[in-house]
Amino acid sequence: MLKPYVSITKPGIIFGNLISVAGGFFLASQGSVDGVLFLATVIGIALVIASGCVFNNYIDRDIDRLMERTQGRVTVQGLISPGITLAYGSVLGIAGFLILGLGTNALATLFALLGFVVYVGLYSLYLKRHSVYGTLVGSLSGAAPPVVGYCAVSGQFDLGALTLLLIFCLWQMPHSYAIAIFRYQDYHAASIPVLPVTRGVRTAKHHIFWYILAFLGATLMLTLGGYAGYGYFAVAAAMGLYWLVMALRGYRTGDDRVWAKKVFIFSIFTITALSIMMSIDFQVTDTEVLMTSLR
Repeated sequence: MLKPYVSITKPGIIFGNLISVAGGFFLASQGSVDGVLFLATVIGIALVIASGCVFNNYIDRDIDRLMERTQGRVTVQGLISPGITLAYGSVLGIAGFLILGLGTNALATLFALLGFVVYVGLYSLYLKRHSVYGTLVGSLSGAAPPVVGYCAVSGQFDLGALTLLLIFCLWQMPHSYAIAIFRYQDYHAASIPVLPVTRGVRTAKHHIFWYILAFLGATLMLTLGGYAGYGYFAVAAAMGLYWLVMALRGYRTGDDRVWAKKVFIFSIFTITALSIMMSIDFQVTDTEVLMTSLR
């Protein structure tokens, strides 16, 4: 009976976000890792993300019935009642915010709260159903986890945190538009106003290309800003350029669905590789060198 309660938290989404949390955390740690802080950050944000996913399942249970890929969700099948779903999501969220608040710092907790409010309050409750800009606003919630990881260590929102926010916001856009293209029929059936449905697939292809180009520039700023090393820079440049080439191929593809699925899959490889590289190929700042010498 535990399986429905695990499924409703969307474990795949939690795991993917935790990789980005680790990236932000280790980037800010600069080789000096506080294990207790890391556990508090990871467990706290995992519970907050799980809570957001549970609330999203509750809110979307009507349109999920109309989409082929979501018809098997536990809220659609009635395996968990709406009341229990709300209670479960609330408990997860309260536990997550308590752990973040007690185990990290106010800034990290605030960014987790902002991400939660954007995802549940703005995106799920309204914008997803009513505005083509839902994806853009929702990207802010997807970019919150790495910033939470970074701020849990640094305690400040500096250029590094801003760059992470920009990188992950920009990444969300082509990633999400690619999903909307290869799942076009689902979004159309549920009347969800994503860009490919409202303005056409070709327009979405233009947006995918420009967002990937902007994403590429943002990823390189971590090295140019003195936060990540040249190994990271090389991986970011290679992955970003290849992803850009994939976007260009979309203009002459004979099958938009197959092309979009490839763009989507490569987007996951790209953000995972960058999260790993920023974790291991950081640059120690002058402040950290000074602090180390004083110990």
